[in-house]
Amino acid sequence: MKTETGSSYRTYLVIWLLLLGLTAVTVAVYRLHLGNAGAAAALAIASLKAGLILLYFMNLRQEGRFLQGIFLIPVLLIGILIGFTFLDVWYR
Repeated sequence: MKTETGSSYRTYLVIWLLLLGLTAVTVAVYRLHLGNAGAAAALAIASLKAGLILLYFMNLRQEGRFLQGIFLIPVLLIGILIGFTFLDVWYR
């Protein structure tokens, strides 16, 4: 059965299970006490989870290329700022 957006309920269930699995991976990374690498891994996992939510639950996947591109600009800028912050902390 399809929803109003054209995706099936099975797709939403798979994405939800993926999000739960990624949450478990985040908790596992926290318990490994990896230091700075753990923080970077947690940010990467959080970014992946946010991307899945945006693409599937907020239907950005079905929008035009222009809107997707406009959305990606601030995401890339925030990623660059976070990256520079990590570089500053790691090389002090």
